[in-house]
Amino acid sequence: MTSSVDETQLTDDARQVTARYVSAMNSGDAETVLSFYTDDAVTIWEPGKQLRGQEHVDAVREFVASRPSMRAELRESYVAGDAALLVVDWAIDQPDGAGGTTHLTGTGLDVLRRGADGKWRYAVDNAYGDSV
Repeated sequence: MTSSVDETQLTDDARQVTARYVSAMNSGDAETVLSFYTDDAVTIWEPGKQLRGQEHVDAVREFVASRPSMRAELRESYVAGDAALLVVDWAIDQPDGAGGTTHLTGTGLDVLRRGADGKWRYAVDNAYGDSV
């Protein structure tokens, strides 16, 4: 049975955002990945280093262009009005450019915001939320 749902589209179910984001990331389409973020989103893909604005956009585009393979499992989710907190265990295999692969893992703490369209987007994407 086939589904008519595009698994890389935004959703009105906060619990589905992680799976859809992973599908978008694995599709290799940076613009689709960027659609999962609010305009003022903050990403922390390296402990202690926040990216915003054009720096965030450029980092997403560069990362997606490297054709990573991502897996993630939603561990916990909490919704309060138009905000949600997700705890996500993730793993990424990223080509290193020399024929090998770098394996990255972590536990992310992600804050989502529900937009006027009812769709959830990342306001804070903290890939290493369990790091001090």
